[in-house]
Amino acid sequence: MSRKRPTVADLRAMKGKRQLTMLRVLTMDEAEAAERAGVDIVSVPPELVLNPQYRDAAPSLFTMPGDNFYEIGTSDDFLRWAFRLYKAGADAVYCSAGYATIKRMADDNIPVIGHVGLIPSRATWTGGFKAVGKTADTAMEVFAAVKQLEAAGAIGAEIEVVPVEVAKAISERTSLIMLSMGAGTGCDAQYLFADDILGQNRGHMPRHSKVYRNFTAEYDRLQAERIAAFSEYVADVNSLAYPEDRHVVHMDPAELRLFLDKVGGA
Repeated sequence: MSRKRPTVADLRAMKGKRQLTMLRVLTMDEAEAAERAGVDIVSVPPELVLNPQYRDAAPSLFTMPGDNFYEIGTSDDFLRWAFRLYKAGADAVYCSAGYATIKRMADDNIPVIGHVGLIPSRATWTGGFKAVGKTADTAMEVFAAVKQLEAAGAIGAEIEVVPVEVAKAISERTSLIMLSMGAGTGCDAQYLFADDILGQNRGHMPRHSKVYRNFTAEYDRLQAERIAAFSEYVADVNSLAYPEDRHVVHMDPAELRLFLDKVGGA
């Protein structure tokens, strides 16, 4: 039996009742796998949801395309961007721009997810890539940001690398759907990147990540096989082992004689 795709109202009704699952997926294969695995929410690159085949692969995933604010532009640019994605089947959009931009979209009934805590595109303001909200004063700043998102009309917020006690207290005091990335189970959803879960990330592994498979080793094995196959092909061409008779087409001998007579007199 197929699942029903949740609405914003459904997610709001589930707040505080169970932990939702959320993934950042980058490909159609990953989206289809998330659908079949029963994931609730996905963050995707905009081009994925704009693919006409996306909803065939992921009919029940609450889908949130997003990009960094400096890739999109002004509030007007964001609104045009959001309308196009919403028309294509997005359920909400991610926005790390200012509150005025979020309000502009929310006023036009676009469901918007904001971002608080460690915001990678704005990490310089909070001291780089590290936890945010470890003191009472900085925790209050996170709380204030959540309240500003509420006032702007956002439906939810990603809360990234904030102490679990702070995240839980904030989640209990806001109507926003709080999406935890390294902020504990006191929020409404747990959010991981598919790259980390699948072991595709060769770089730094965040504290909150968990690896369930080792795709990197498989990719390395496949690359070694790819190089070996190409090398064998080069060797075959150099030794005239390729092409063999079975790889080519022959001409009827009578037709060949006629052709050679014609070309010889040309």
